[in-house]
Amino acid sequence: MISEANLGSNYCGIRLEQNAENGLYKVRFPEKMDGQGYGKVNPTSTLPWDMPWRTVISGKSLSTIFESQLINNVSNEPVSRDFSWVKPGRASWSWISNPASCRDFNALKDFVDLSAEMKWEYSLVDANRNEMQGGNIEQLVKYANTKGVGIIMWYNSGGPNNIVTEGPRDIMSDTIKRKAEFKKLQQWGVKGVKVDFWQSDKQITIQQYHDLMEDAAECHILVGLHGCTIPRGWSKTYPNMNSMESIKGEECYRFDTTYTDNAPIQNTIIPFTRNVIGPMDYTPFGISNLKFPYKTTFAHELAITIVFNNGIIHFTESAEGIRKLPEFVKSFLVEVPATFDESHLVSGYPGKDIIIASRKGNTWYIAGINGENETKKMDVKLPFLKKGKYQINFITDGADGKSFQNKKSIMKSMENLSVTFLPNGGFVAILKTL
Repeated sequence: MISEANLGSNYCGIRLEQNAENGLYKVRFPEKMDGQGYGKVNPTSTLPWDMPWRTVISGKSLSTIFESQLINNVSNEPVSRDFSWVKPGRASWSWISNPASCRDFNALKDFVDLSAEMKWEYSLVDANRNEMQGGNIEQLVKYANTKGVGIIMWYNSGGPNNIVTEGPRDIMSDTIKRKAEFKKLQQWGVKGVKVDFWQSDKQITIQQYHDLMEDAAECHILVGLHGCTIPRGWSKTYPNMNSMESIKGEECYRFDTTYTDNAPIQNTIIPFTRNVIGPMDYTPFGISNLKFPYKTTFAHELAITIVFNNGIIHFTESAEGIRKLPEFVKSFLVEVPATFDESHLVSGYPGKDIIIASRKGNTWYIAGINGENETKKMDVKLPFLKKGKYQINFITDGADGKSFQNKKSIMKSMENLSVTFLPNGGFVAILKTL
């Protein structure tokens, strides 16, 4: 597993050249026209020059890679300040099911209500909220505060680095405007920002990332990054930065014609690749078809809320779809943690299937997904369980994969968990000690 870590503001982000002539990969710098040509390609610095780590994770089993913390381990410690206010959590998200909702006060208010009903900590207000009708963003924040729901607000990162028109823009690229905006958001009680469309890994853009995370930390604002570079240990250095995209996530069901067929396979690959290096805002759990239909089953979609890791889980499904779920599924979504005390790879291989086990307190969440179009039966060993008996709440696919079924049983710690995967299917098992 080859990546990069501890990238500071005095260097650019690099990647590997795609074509490996004679089997030799070369380091590739940003392209001149990245970010609309804004900024120099070659980084510069005063001496001494502390450069980022180039990392290689290698082991005899896939669990070595899946469970690795190398990227964090070689990254800088957090800047010296109190980060006790940083709270991972779950968020409702209106844009994916209804892009016009971000201009509609009442539609956004409904998603705040959804978060309150589901006991989710946050609700994301996406692009073009500055064109809102029926109310304004300050009124929405005040309403959310009465419901105990934290608002996360979308911003365009540009600036000269992009020509994307979605707004608000030209705030996060300007130091004075950005600092003033964060102070205002803190006064309102806004909990976080999602900053999008970065378009470049040049040094000047990397500097903007660092300035943004630092300024947000001063005002107790969480940061999510979209249309962005890959994680490079920043969530350790800036614990308020707990969410990054840099992945083809479920929004691609709106505009990528190839995504539907590839998603079941991709979902079994990225836990071994992209998610190893840091938080991954895939925006999981959509079951209502968007422009392009889902080939994954309902339980597959539920399972990836556990299999994938991100500091804030932004659920894809619409408010209407969430409210129509069976009570046992809604109960799971009320309780599902965003972070865990430990995680293990139980079994799996990229492109085929994966089963993981994650613990929060005394509760284990076992989740698996099938990336292949065939039925599979497995006996799953759970050697990390403490001796004793466990109550199992087992959520699996219904017969057609477009429904859920729920079973409860008792098992001893030394017993195997019997699992049947539908094609492109999944499952979740919640184990609590008796």
